[in-house]
Amino acid sequence: MSTSIIADLRLHNQLLRGSNFTTPQEVVSWMGAVQAQDFNMAKWALGVRLPVLTNTTVEDALNKGELVRTHILRPTWHLVAGKEIHWMLSLSAPRLKAILKTYAKMLELTDAAIEKGSDIIQQALSEGEHLTRPQLGERLKSKGMDVNPHQLNHIMFSAELHGIVCNGEINKNKQTYCLLEEKIPKTEVFDKQIALERLARKYFTSHAPATLQDFVWWSGLTVADAKAAMEMIKPDFVVEKIDSLDYWINNSFTETKESQESVFLLPAWDEFVVSYKNRQHIVADEHYSKVISRNGIFKPVIVKNGQIIGMWKRLKKKDTISAGIELFGDVDASTENLIKQASRSFELFHI
Repeated sequence: MSTSIIADLRLHNQLLRGSNFTTPQEVVSWMGAVQAQDFNMAKWALGVRLPVLTNTTVEDALNKGELVRTHILRPTWHLVAGKEIHWMLSLSAPRLKAILKTYAKMLELTDAAIEKGSDIIQQALSEGEHLTRPQLGERLKSKGMDVNPHQLNHIMFSAELHGIVCNGEINKNKQTYCLLEEKIPKTEVFDKQIALERLARKYFTSHAPATLQDFVWWSGLTVADAKAAMEMIKPDFVVEKIDSLDYWINNSFTETKESQESVFLLPAWDEFVVSYKNRQHIVADEHYSKVISRNGIFKPVIVKNGQIIGMWKRLKKKDTISAGIELFGDVDASTENLIKQASRSFELFHI
């Protein structure tokens, strides 16, 4: 297999070439998780993969608990299918809790203070309450805990990892928190081996071709756990060595004939870019630092046939959302037309 087919297969497996899905939760469940620290961009990450979606339908799925936005896998925001949040959280939380302890010391937060804060938050959100982070900060203050914004963020992060809170309903464009168990009751007993197999299968089915190093990066698992998970799904995958790396691919794949030209406006931190350790197959060296900054900021990108050819930004003027285009070089008329179509799709997502 040549390196040129890696990007094309990823476009297909990441649903950018189309799918039979009809709902946002189906897309997220297929992907396993979708990185989501930029909320507006995360919603578009689903819209670009399923054109029937709109900003409103994605928000509705979040409000209903069909999707959850929380900290999971790597210690950052992700969208996860509601029905899968409990096993995935149980798998990710132990390692993330260990990371949090280091930050707690830096913020001068004791275990007792974090536990007290979590108890106050749980009480404030009882009986179906949905409150914003500033409102929860005020509740803490009223109970004698006057925390700064960084400390409040840390307490909320801890409450997420302990399965206490998740995103609540969006209220006048403001995000809220609610109790996870009230919104999505737990329905199964956690089994680590089952969870490892599920996560590996989801990742390599939706992100292939991918390597062990890619999976470790994306999942936040230890190398040992990642290898154990991959061993469980090994019968359903083949391994192709490309540039001395072992790429796992679903054994039902077929090398596609030349695909129809395509252009996508992919959001910041899109899975097509962020979910791999090695990104040399999709962006030229001279443009790498434009797309991914030294401090790990992933920019919105324009992708033609699996290759990044420029960047874009979300523009808001009154009630209109549009895309501002910045190409790395000249393009032909056909590509210009495809970019216009992709930009129009982005605009329609917000109508």
